[in-house]
Amino acid sequence: MNHFSLAGRVAMITGCNKGLGQGLAVALAEAGADIVGVNRSAAAETRSRIEALGRRYIAVEAELGHAAPSEIVDQALSQAGRLDILVNNAGTIRRAPALEFSEADWDAVIDVNLKAAFFLSQAVARHLVARKAPGRIVNVASVLSFQGGVRVPSYTASKSGLLGLTRLLANEWAPYGITVNAIAPGYMATDNTQALSEDPIRSAEILGRIPTGRWGTPEDLAGAIIFLCSDAAAYVNGHALTVDGGWLAR
Repeated sequence: MNHFSLAGRVAMITGCNKGLGQGLAVALAEAGADIVGVNRSAAAETRSRIEALGRRYIAVEAELGHAAPSEIVDQALSQAGRLDILVNNAGTIRRAPALEFSEADWDAVIDVNLKAAFFLSQAVARHLVARKAPGRIVNVASVLSFQGGVRVPSYTASKSGLLGLTRLLANEWAPYGITVNAIAPGYMATDNTQALSEDPIRSAEILGRIPTGRWGTPEDLAGAIIFLCSDAAAYVNGHALTVDGGWLAR
């Protein structure tokens, strides 16, 4: 028996048109899952990579923070028939000193990173409970779920809140066979961190603290997401698995 196989399961993942989300979606497909991708626009490259693995890719176009989560899940179910896994990956960030941070930037980040993640989780969990089926929910948190950072007040608040929410949902939904965990990536090479990686001073500061000496990649998250979504993690609940090259250990 392969405890890491996801064959026969359907995983919905938000924000998988590129970057970390695409890496997570491809990893789940490699483990055998069909994928429902929730994105603001078409994710042609992601679709191509998943279908090349012989898995189904179902697209749901929606803008998190505006579209109703229940409608997103209804669209997914109408095409996929069922959902077994939810990965709340989509996220956004705004950078400014806390003394100057605007309410608009606060709301934009909280609505996507925290509010949408909760209500999508709620909608998927309702589906699982109605089916009397076990399920896996994985939230993409951050090392800033544990640290403060600088110049990203709403991002830090959202990712800290997401970790707390992960623990609360794990407590409430365990009796239904639903586990809720988080992956906390460190400094990864994505669009969100491009400004940092291109700043020679900040990039050097960051790399100087990472024991492995490099920025992370989407592929670095593959093992973590497959594990948390698989039967191998059936007794792992309310946990945040850091994938940070040793950043927090420094």
